[in-house]
Amino acid sequence: MSFPAYLRAAADGVFLSLKLQPRASVNEVGEPLGNELRIKVTAPPVDAAANEALVRLLAEVLECPRNTVELVRGQTSRHKLIKLYGISVEEVQAKLGNGLGR
Repeated sequence: MSFPAYLRAAADGVFLSLKLQPRASVNEVGEPLGNELRIKVTAPPVDAAANEALVRLLAEVLECPRNTVELVRGQTSRHKLIKLYGISVEEVQAKLGNGLGR
């Protein structure tokens, strides 16, 4: 089974590559954009507010605890790498597919 370019399996979870758009009108999981998934949050990119909103949105869409969503790279960039612990690539793909436009 092939997976989207923005998902990569790891031994203990899944890596998710994304492009974050802060100060959007709504919090939502958008469409894939090249090798990244576009995600929009209403929070501004100040004092890590957008990063926190991103973690909260992913935890809600993926129906997992916030402590299983880790921002690995991109703390000050729009291009981010997220590690999701204790979840399979198939589960992430299914739940993100259902969360598109949410």
